[in-house]
Amino acid sequence: MRRLLLSLLLLPLLAQAELAETDWLDLMPPEDQRALETMPEISHDSPETADGFSSQGGLRQREQSLPPVMYSNKTVAKLDGQRIRLGGYPVPLENDAHGRSTLFFLVPYPGACIHVPPPPPNQIVLVRYAKGISLDDIYAPLWVEGPLKIKAVSNDLADAAYTLKATKVRLVEDTDL
Repeated sequence: MRRLLLSLLLLPLLAQAELAETDWLDLMPPEDQRALETMPEISHDSPETADGFSSQGGLRQREQSLPPVMYSNKTVAKLDGQRIRLGGYPVPLENDAHGRSTLFFLVPYPGACIHVPPPPPNQIVLVRYAKGISLDDIYAPLWVEGPLKIKAVSNDLADAAYTLKATKVRLVEDTDL
């Protein structure tokens, strides 16, 4: 009885605790990680259009001259359905009536939609967040929590190998660092 009572008292505290951070490299299978480590340095410079986006199509891979790992959609099966907490940068896709972002790509580095080459599909996560979040600055990093699904998504902007239905999204704060 005492254990049950203690468990019931601690349950709200455990529910509020944040998940451990998932590293972006954890989304890549080991062979992709090794290929990435041995890849030559690549340029992230590209011509930009007047709206600030790459003239080469945003996140979508255009040229095929990069190492194969830069086009990889290989995933990590054990992550399918796992609740994760991932830090990254938003690329907004849809907003609600109040201007809050409800659908966005999460990418591992800022400016991924502007600079080429973009991350490979297994380093792009399509995030759905029904509550929405105000994104005043796409260069401000976010924490995103929720179940990760292996599901290929393709649109005019990008190819992603994962989706996540977010239960919590918040800006990274100085105290997080």
